[in-house]
Parts: sequence; structure tokens; C-alpha cells
Amino acid sequence: MNSKRIRLWDLPTRLFHWLLVVSVSGAIISGLIGGNLIVWHERFGLLIAGLVVFRLVWGVVGSSYARFSQFFPTPAKLKAYLAGNWHAHGHNPLGAFSVFGLLGLLAFQVSSGLFSNDDIAFVGPLFDLVDKNLSNRLTGWHTLAANVLFVLIGLHVAAIAFYGHVKKENLVKPMVTGWKETTSGESAKGGGVLALLVALVLAAAAVYLASGLWLPEPPPPPPAAETPAW
Repeated sequence: MNSKRIRLWDLPTRLFHWLLVVSVSGAIISGLIGGNLIVWHERFGLLIAGLVVFRLVWGVVGSSYARFSQFFPTPAKLKAYLAGNWHAHGHNPLGAFSVFGLLGLLAFQVSSGLFSNDDIAFVGPLFDLVDKNLSNRLTGWHTLAANVLFVLIGLHVAAIAFYGHVKKENLVKPMVTGWKETTSGESAKGGGVLALLVALVLAAAAVYLASGLWLPEPPPPPPAAETPAW
């Protein structure tokens, strides 16, 4: 059969994917090392917040294969996939679970990290909005959920390797080039400039809100009492 090339992943989706890889890697490394790098852990967290919001918006207004409605894992799609009768492009039903799972977990990690503290010198940018007890609970959940994140990342990488070595389907190349060789299907549509601007504005707003820059400055400390000269 004659093969053809279709545009599978648009540029915003590909940039989101690789920026997320970099930012999550940076957040994990800086978080594990700690110390002075904890400042970078916060910065990577803010970047992840913007990326997650961007992807949530792009999943509604982006191009066809990037939209959640295209790959949402319904029972019928999952049954067809497990029976070997699923032949659509983009994320398969099991891959869709990975996408939604990672987005949900990253959203939780970012949200909990914003209110966290390390009982030494670091506090999240929105720490002042909660009391210390709640911050401590969120910090604990943030740490525990990191272990779940490691598992999901491992499964994601394993799935990519399985498809490449067993099914002989390269999932990485289309996420780099945007194109896929196939015998059927059509190129992605939609996701124009206006949709991109909307997604970028909302992502930037999320980063601003998460940064805590809008919070009032804390009051200055009281002046030190003068020590008598005698």
C-alpha cells in the first residue's frame, strides 16, 4: 500500500512536550539535591504550572490530534484497542491514561509545592496563604506524590521503548518532527494563532498567580531597640 506523510503533532504540542521533559527533569534533580538549588526547584515548578495550564487549554482549542476529545479513553476505544481493532492516530487509549495521569499528578505537585516549606529556610511562594500545619501536610503529600511521579515516568519511558523495539513504531520521531508516515488518515487541523494566544495568555496568568508576586509585601521588622551607652 502507498504510504503518505501526515502532520500529527503541531509545533505548540511538541514544544510543550520537550519543555515539560526539561522542566520536570530539572525539578526532580534540584529537589533531590536541595540546598541552594531549591530556588531552581521553585522556578521549574512555576514553569511546570504554566505548561500544564497551557496543555489543558490547548487540549480544547489546539489542533485535532492534540485535543482531549480526540483521544479521551472511552470504554469502547479501550475495548477496541485491547482487541487489536484500534487504528486511529495520536495517543492510543492506554497512552491517553498516561497523558491524563501525568497532567493530573503534575498539577497536584505544583499546587502542593506552592504552599510547602522545608522547616529551614525555604517556603513556597503562596506559603503565607495557609497556616503552618496545612503547609506541613501539603509538604508531606508533595514528597510522597513524587514517588508516584517516578513510577509514571518510568512506565511512560517503558511504553515508548516497547513500541519502538517490539511494535517497530517510533513514537519519538513524530514528537520531534511533527510528521508521521502512514497509509491512512489526514493531517491535523485547527489550533491557529488566536487559539495559541489564548493558551499562552492563560498560561502566563497561571505562572503569575502561582509566583505570589501579587501578594502584598510583608511588613518591615520593627526597629531594634537602642542599647544604652552606659
